[in-house]
Amino acid sequence: MTPTKAAGPSSPPPRSAVTRLLNGVEFLGNLLPHPVTLFALLALLIVLLSGILGAYGVSVPDPRPVGSSGRADDGIIRVISLLDAEGLRRIVTGLVTNFTSFVPLGTVLVAMLGVGIAERSGLLTAAIKQLVLGAPKSLVTVVVVFAAILSNTASEMGYVVVIPLAAAIFHALGRHPLAGLAAAFAGVSGGYSANLLIGTVDPLLAGITQEAARLIDPAYEVHAAVNWYFMIVSTFAVTAMGWFVTTYIVEPKLGAFDPKDLDPDAEPVNMEPLAARERRALMWAGLAALVVAGGIAALVVPSNGALRLPGVEDTLGSLRPFLTGIVVLVAVFFAVAGIVYGALTGSIRNDRDVIDAMAKSMATLSLYIVLVFFAAQFVAFFNWTQLGQVMAVLGSNLLESIGLTGPLVFLAFIALCGLINLSLGSASAQWAVTAPIFVPMLMLVGYSPEVIQAAYRIGDSVTNLITPMMSYFGLIMAFAARYKRDLGVGTLIAMMLPYSIVFFFGWTLLFFVWVFVLGLPVGPGAPTYYAPG
Repeated sequence: MTPTKAAGPSSPPPRSAVTRLLNGVEFLGNLLPHPVTLFALLALLIVLLSGILGAYGVSVPDPRPVGSSGRADDGIIRVISLLDAEGLRRIVTGLVTNFTSFVPLGTVLVAMLGVGIAERSGLLTAAIKQLVLGAPKSLVTVVVVFAAILSNTASEMGYVVVIPLAAAIFHALGRHPLAGLAAAFAGVSGGYSANLLIGTVDPLLAGITQEAARLIDPAYEVHAAVNWYFMIVSTFAVTAMGWFVTTYIVEPKLGAFDPKDLDPDAEPVNMEPLAARERRALMWAGLAALVVAGGIAALVVPSNGALRLPGVEDTLGSLRPFLTGIVVLVAVFFAVAGIVYGALTGSIRNDRDVIDAMAKSMATLSLYIVLVFFAAQFVAFFNWTQLGQVMAVLGSNLLESIGLTGPLVFLAFIALCGLINLSLGSASAQWAVTAPIFVPMLMLVGYSPEVIQAAYRIGDSVTNLITPMMSYFGLIMAFAARYKRDLGVGTLIAMMLPYSIVFFFGWTLLFFVWVFVLGLPVGPGAPTYYAPG
């Protein structure tokens, strides 16, 4: 019998089927162009497609009632070509206004002015550190996940501050530091859409949803707080799920930490408790925030409050000025607290420091602004050509033909959003592409844009943890390599996969119970169903 040839030392270790599958997902995702390029190509595709379908006279019956806003007199929705002379004129004259009137642009910029002050002053970092370091050891995991979720209010702060801090805390407590990293990563990224406060992502997604809803109802408005109720309850649900997975699945699998795995060249994370000056500044910043919150309440709670519409009996209807302007209030809230903290710690000494903080927050959005320019063109072209309406009618007819018009349609929708997120990790980029298709489609089946957006946010969040296409995945790999020098992509994805699975099923179940069993709204002024008017 011929002896079996021994594998040489250079032979790679065998890969499991799951690892091969994840490597395939990573390879396919890398084939996608940059999101900016993707939007530019999609806008060009819309122009070409409109010319072809317009030449063939593609059209569908308009399902909206006679007399509805935007409905043609003959009740037909036709694809309008942008390849003719009139279409070219519209493209050339509309490029600037498409960009400047794109709803998410202004709302995100305004919100970041205030959040940027709070972040640059050191307030947000101090608040997170105080929350985590001040927790009893038995509650550290819960507090880490909870703090990580709350850090989403300030975009990248959770990735840059909370995740390495959580790993260092677990290490200091004698627990496996990768378990702390995983718990924080699960809260920051897997719980991306959950929060107690309105963050920068809320106005961004609401603006995209509004643009998509107006493909069916040109007067439809979506404010930044439309998912607030559901996001609040989701915060506690995701915290509980993150604690469960960390405690009973991830940490036991990791076992005891081997100090030999620690990278000797890694810079230590600052684990020092807040100095007395910082604690005092944090207390005064908290009091300042309460004063601002009290001032806002005085303008909103009384029936004759300045931020309520006079003479409107419906409570939610009278709160429209408050809900519409909530982004401004969020900016003021964070700005005041940040200035007070910075003034007391010395990180903000004068008006120039405040201006520099706002300018730096704008600088971090430079890529986003470039992306928005092309995303705005894509959305505008999609609207002009009426391709969105045609696809929505065809899609809703298909759902009705197969009988998938009940609440179970959201199970397929959430799963599909999670699948798309594996290769297109940006929440805004993905929603800008998919909202013009799915929002009108599900509106025609009878569901409100607010509920559709809430479902999307679940799918967009739960697979952030297992895709290398997520913009901060490389940063997480770098943090993890401090505690396991030979850590690979597959190791990190395998560690985070239990969170994705539990979050998907648990969060989806919460959505169905909240919306369809209890019949509760996902946010203030957010209906569950849409009825064309």
